[in-house]
Amino acid sequence: MIVLQLPITNYQSPITNSVNINSLLQPFQHFGVNLGLPRIVKLLANLDNPHQKVPVIHVAGTNGKGSVCAYLSSVLTEAGYRTGRYTSPHLIDWHERICINEQPITSENLFQLIQQVQEAIDKNGESPTQFEVITAAAWLYFAQQKVDIAVVEVGLGGRLDATNVCEKPLVTVITSISREHWQQLGPTISDIAREKAGIIKAGCPVIMGPLPEDAEKVVISRSLELQSPIFTPQPAVEINSGWAEYQTIENSGSIKYKLPLKGQIQLTNSALALAALEILQQQGWEISEQAIINGIEKTKWPGRMQWFTWKSQQNNHDYQLLIDGAHNPASAAVLRNYVDSLTPPRKQGGEYNSITWVMGMLATKDHGDIFQELLKTGDKLYLVPVPDSNYANLEDLKKLALEICPDLGFCSIYEDVFLALDAAFTSSENLVILCGSLYLIGYFLGNS
Repeated sequence: MIVLQLPITNYQSPITNSVNINSLLQPFQHFGVNLGLPRIVKLLANLDNPHQKVPVIHVAGTNGKGSVCAYLSSVLTEAGYRTGRYTSPHLIDWHERICINEQPITSENLFQLIQQVQEAIDKNGESPTQFEVITAAAWLYFAQQKVDIAVVEVGLGGRLDATNVCEKPLVTVITSISREHWQQLGPTISDIAREKAGIIKAGCPVIMGPLPEDAEKVVISRSLELQSPIFTPQPAVEINSGWAEYQTIENSGSIKYKLPLKGQIQLTNSALALAALEILQQQGWEISEQAIINGIEKTKWPGRMQWFTWKSQQNNHDYQLLIDGAHNPASAAVLRNYVDSLTPPRKQGGEYNSITWVMGMLATKDHGDIFQELLKTGDKLYLVPVPDSNYANLEDLKKLALEICPDLGFCSIYEDVFLALDAAFTSSENLVILCGSLYLIGYFLGNS
């Protein structure tokens, strides 16, 4: 188990004097999730196919894909390459999604790019979705800026995702597969795996993380069908003082590095990134061991198991808060695992150490399964809305939480996350955790 005692830092958005990008993207919001490639393919063709001018690492998965992308872009930047990174969703503003060498795109550049994309839209055809517009802007930016390589995260699924237009990625990564977005991807793990395996391209190497048996069969079958070599690296192992050791995929050596991101799952996520880098090295990319060590250590991925110093406006006191965007059962299990590594599950006398949870969740999530993973006897639960989102009914959440864990020490509803945090910190000395939705974490960070 990795337990890193790192300095508590606040995430500060690097964007200032931001142009109102929302106003440009707002007209496309009502098209929602509308999976399919014809619109983005046509749009990119009208922009002279910028995606064909950029070497790409393509990353899909239910959980872990964001941190894998963060590791990859940090190491490649450290190795001296001009590295693009495209991820979603953002926490505070749109600029976070599109970065070069770890620096978010400026407001001015993003504004101009979206205007260029708008001008390329066929006014007589079907309108692209908001995600397709921002994805096209990312491809255009990377091509214009002549990046050496781009790390691109799938938005939803894979096969029909707007990022899935690169015909010959350098390497594809599938980090994990669990039951999420079943409304769009299909009801079973096999269905979801089929959609994610859609990013695999003929002859292109695949890095596969630990998957459920049904999902693994689907991914391996697709790789064999396309004659794409598939690699399944073992998770790194913890050594000492927060360091990990990774064994190369051909067992020809190992590398030791310090992990900056928290939780045992990062042993797996970092190994997936290192396996992808290994493939790049075999393809002729110059990535030294020192660049890997330095790049991994410098990796940042805000809002995921992040310690935060929060100042209460009520009493002007600083509190130490753990924030995490855990929004599905698998990520909730990872969070609980990390929390239990910090706080032994039982005190002397056999009583549970209790945790105080401040939570908000979207309506589409598996609320019961998430509660099942997180809540234990004596825990306290403060339920809050997720602003500007289709969040779950709070009364329903309260009823469900008490059904699943009837021995909660406290369970109540608050109309605002900051009111809930004030109440949580003033009424308890427990570890306080804010979680349940990346949108909630983004709202918190943007207003703290």
